[in-house]
Amino acid sequence: MAIPRNGGDSPKRAYIKDKIIESVQRPLMEPVTGKIVYDESNTARISSPVSGRVTGAIAALGDQIHNGDTLVEIDSPELGQAQSAYRDAVADLKLAKLNYQRTKELFDNDIAPRKEWELMEDKLIHARSEAERARLKLANLGANNLRLDNRFVLHSPISGIVTERNINPGMEVRPDLPTPLFVISDLDQLWAQMDIFEKDIGLIHVGTTVLLEVPAYPGKEFKATVGYISKVVDETTRTVKVRCIVPNLERKLLPAMFARVTVLSNIDDLSIIVPLDALFVEDESDWVYVNAGDYHYQLRRVKVGLRLKDRAVILSGLEPGERLVVNGALMLRAEQKTERQAKEGRQ
Repeated sequence: MAIPRNGGDSPKRAYIKDKIIESVQRPLMEPVTGKIVYDESNTARISSPVSGRVTGAIAALGDQIHNGDTLVEIDSPELGQAQSAYRDAVADLKLAKLNYQRTKELFDNDIAPRKEWELMEDKLIHARSEAERARLKLANLGANNLRLDNRFVLHSPISGIVTERNINPGMEVRPDLPTPLFVISDLDQLWAQMDIFEKDIGLIHVGTTVLLEVPAYPGKEFKATVGYISKVVDETTRTVKVRCIVPNLERKLLPAMFARVTVLSNIDDLSIIVPLDALFVEDESDWVYVNAGDYHYQLRRVKVGLRLKDRAVILSGLEPGERLVVNGALMLRAEQKTERQAKEGRQ
């Protein structure tokens, strides 16, 4: 039914707010708590492959690093020994080649016995093996070029931000330290991890859109996409781990933040979502008011689907394009009852 209003200058008008109804992707379940974490495909935890002492050029927390940039310089006697061993092995290989070639020429001219030639061949094979072993050790230490000193330069394997630094000047480092010297991550993209109850996992698939809300930015929603769904159910919690890919070009989201995650329907599965303040219950039914124009408001019964903490999915009773009263519905209802009672009193 239509309710005449007192006109645009009525003080009560200030309490009544409406908005145009739109069809949007609907939430599929109650929001869950998620956690923002590094995108591990764009994160490097970097340790030193050599033992030694930090001498300088240490990257600072928060630095923007590019692939190949210097992170730290280390004085490493271990590297010096490996380089020396490689030089000796290369020299031995060169000498073994000369001895082999000379002995082979003598053998071919029946001057040297076969036994001596075979001995030189064995020494050449051994020298090659030792040179390759020394080269591989240098490669494992991360030394791409021979140096005249013991200085080892640790380079970043990726571009990103230095988010952790566990190193200081003069510090002794070694490959088996329990924590990495640096953590570098590209924060333009993060992950959000959440646990979904097994009864709801059928509603989600890779590519599903989710919305994230974090306490740091009230009222702002961050869009993400489901990128991975575990194939295992946790026997204790009966949940399945789900990971979402979160674009973060504005760098507002940070690793370790908690987020409220809402899973949305497919892009072609649209519904009407209304704030709970727009609804009221009467005679075991849900009701709203629609602005019919000219300060007239129409009472409308609606069918509600999923009801969340602050909003609800409308299954029927409203159409896109209508103007829904989102604030003041109870005041309108009270006024309608008052007017009805007044009419009944006059009759």
